[in-house]
Amino acid sequence: MQEIKCPNAVILPEIVKLMDEGHTITLRLRGFSMRPFLEDNRDKALMTKATHPQVGDPVLAEIAPGHYVLHRIISIDHDHVTLRGDGNIGTEHCQLSDVKGAVIGFYRKGREKLDRTDGNKWKIYSWIWTHLFPIRRYLLGFYRRIWIPIFGTI
Repeated sequence: MQEIKCPNAVILPEIVKLMDEGHTITLRLRGFSMRPFLEDNRDKALMTKATHPQVGDPVLAEIAPGHYVLHRIISIDHDHVTLRGDGNIGTEHCQLSDVKGAVIGFYRKGREKLDRTDGNKWKIYSWIWTHLFPIRRYLLGFYRRIWIPIFGTI
């Protein structure tokens, strides 16, 4: 398998087209919004076209023309979707039609085994992390300022 690096603004619209055609895509993650469990340029997401997105699902969504994020759905109100990255405090918003990809699972820490989003491990982690939202700011601060300098991200 060949890995290609390309700016998100160029590659993500093409990835959306491929998913619309029925392909699954493995995409190396960029950015820090899904910390502490998914890291920039380390982990990969296996995605397919989003058909029935639900609260709690990690999805690829277009929040502005040409601006995509891979975040978790925290609420759906009719056609209005609210998203939040696990490493973020704030939210983003889009329409249900702007949710382009659904994550099947993640390849974390260089492993070849997929951590499926419908598996118990992911469901337990998701439940715990989303319920820690009131203290997430402090946990993320600890992770950035203490954990990473001592132990790194791998």
